[in-house]
Amino acid sequence: MDQQLVNDQAKLPAVLQALYAPVRKELDAVEETLQRELHSDYPFVDRLARHGFRLGGKRLRPALVLLAGKASGTLTPAHVDLAAAVELIHTATLVHDDVLDEAILRRHLDTVNARWDNEASVLLGDFLFTRAICLSAEVDGSFACRSIGEAAQTMCEGELRQIESRGNYELTEEEYLDIITNKTAALTACCCRLGSHYADAEPEVCEALARFGRYLGVAFQIADDLLDLLGDEETAGKSLGTDLIKQKATLPLIRLLDRADSSQRDEVIALLTADGILKREALHPWLERFDVLPYTREKAISYTRLAGEQLESLPPSEARDVLKGLTDFVVTRRQ
Repeated sequence: MDQQLVNDQAKLPAVLQALYAPVRKELDAVEETLQRELHSDYPFVDRLARHGFRLGGKRLRPALVLLAGKASGTLTPAHVDLAAAVELIHTATLVHDDVLDEAILRRHLDTVNARWDNEASVLLGDFLFTRAICLSAEVDGSFACRSIGEAAQTMCEGELRQIESRGNYELTEEEYLDIITNKTAALTACCCRLGSHYADAEPEVCEALARFGRYLGVAFQIADDLLDLLGDEETAGKSLGTDLIKQKATLPLIRLLDRADSSQRDEVIALLTADGILKREALHPWLERFDVLPYTREKAISYTRLAGEQLESLPPSEARDVLKGLTDFVVTRRQ
């Protein structure tokens, strides 16, 4: 296994190291599979792919495949391949997202577009997508390919809807939640559905775990939107404030504009649409004035509660406890 990637995984937050313990052996097998899938006989492609994959990070999606499978049945070799496939999909989306956001930093490393260029980033994302489809096709039956393909389509639709909504400060909370359910939660739901399906779980268990993944993904994205506004780049290890620069109406802004009166709205929108890169600092007094942050955090927590409720039908197990523990992690993380 590539020593650099081994070192990167050793840097996972301690809480995740502990949570992943029940599937540590399988996650190691996932890493070996990823090493194989990332290899190219062409040195530039090989170097590009390995750098891009170092930007992936927490391995949350593969862990969800494995934990959902273990919580609802027995893990098989198919779970390792599928866990690797969803991580390839996730990393491809990150590489493409960095192009869209013009981000220059992720996991304390230069993004692919910053080190090389947008053309290389787009093509690398495509390379990772195709490897994911090939890998999922090795699993018996069409369910895996169809599920991953449908999730990828839904994610792209969510991203396109978010692009359409840039600068639309009339976006409602309901519309925002629908967009992030598509662009982020579709993949986490797919992970849990795949894990349980290939563990031969009953259909109702598979759907409960898919709902768990969906609610977890929504909570994750709300927390991520807060991090973009409030986080520290050195701690987070990635470019922050990109949502404001790209004029994305995330939940904190939607809540702020909903509570402000007409003249205050005009003032906030003027701030959001003005030139300059110091919008985060200028926006903080407004967020505090209208108690936006407690509302947004509570909204994320409410989705983790919904996620936790979906686990009640599962038999007690260490894997189920870890899934519950992940609901706490997604809303308390700083990176």
